[in-house]
Amino acid sequence: MATDKYKELAAARAKVQELETAIASERNQELAGLPAKFGFDSAAAFIAAFSAAVGKRRGHKPGTAKAAAKAGKRRKRVTITDAMRAELKKLVEAGKAGSEIAKTLGISLPSVQNIKKALGLVKKRG
Repeated sequence: MATDKYKELAAARAKVQELETAIASERNQELAGLPAKFGFDSAAAFIAAFSAAVGKRRGHKPGTAKAAAKAGKRRKRVTITDAMRAELKKLVEAGKAGSEIAKTLGISLPSVQNIKKALGLVKKRG
């Protein structure tokens, strides 16, 4: 009957709650013992050593391209000249794609689109 199933469900929920409490207690005990396990006198010394090992900045992963870019030079803004606009117009007329034009001129794709729009080289939608 349904009442028996409700009783089973209540017992299962109680068991799950009991297991979650036991796991949380064991985890806390293991975490409290970590500094001593690795030879540190206090949790503060352990945390300082751990922080030094993984890096001080959040999200910083040494050796990644993003980290190298952050450590290196910042990109400088390109000044778009009339000569660049003329070159862009020639490339558009030659049938080059926007991404090709951006790479050729050393500017971003949105800049290419903005210049094309300003020069009236973009077809209107609709």
